Amino acid sequence: MDPRMYSLISVIFVSLLSFVGVLFIAIKEEKLKKILLFLVSFAAGGLLGDSFIHLLPEAVEEDGFSLSVSLAVLVGLLLFFVLEKFICWRHCHIPTSKSHPHPVVFMNLIGDGFHNFIDGAVISASFLTTIPLGIATTLAVVLHEIPQEIGDFGVLLHGGLSKNKALIFNFASALAAVGGAILVLILGERIVGVSQLLIPFTAGGFIYIAGSDLIPELHKETNLAKSLIQMVGLILGIGIMLILLFI
Repeated sequence: MDPRMYSLISVIFVSLLSFVGVLFIAIKEEKLKKILLFLVSFAAGGLLGDSFIHLLPEAVEEDGFSLSVSLAVLVGLLLFFVLEKFICWRHCHIPTSKSHPHPVVFMNLIGDGFHNFIDGAVISASFLTTIPLGIATTLAVVLHEIPQEIGDFGVLLHGGLSKNKALIFNFASALAAVGGAILVLILGERIVGVSQLLIPFTAGGFIYIAGSDLIPELHKETNLAKSLIQMVGLILGIGIMLILLFI
């Protein structure tokens, strides 16, 4: 199958993950926290594994660890830092109402849409490099998206949207990934080296998400048994990325 088809199918699948939040509505909060505890550690392992086992080795394979690769990694780190600053709505506590959705809703949709656009772009860039790299990157994005989409859905409900509207708007935001994928597919054919620079950029972004967003969440848990579950999830996420090398 053509790498472009792999890219489009993958980003459409990732976009459909926006509906996963509705599956957790009926789950009690305490049980949901336990599930998210494992998912977050699993996602952190997947992102770190993809960065250090797949993306960075691919980026340095031809020309070594050049300055352009280093700068691309740094740009990835910085851009995701700026993006996280932009969506600081996570810490907003202003009361909401059903008739007047809080601005947090729109901030969430804009920030998440931009994030999804980047996800689509990096998935396409990975598939244009090699299909196995594309599969590994897609899996890493999926592992990160599941807990994120659950959180996003909760934020939209808290912001005053009905369940149906939250699903529709969240899916619309997720479709930005398709736009990012198409843009890279077009540029990848016209501008030499675009996809190669996006590979270390993606690694930088993934390392930032795992190190700044996910792992700090894991440090909040001090219970020994739950901490062991986190370690298992982290190692399992890395292990899956390692196994993909031999498939």
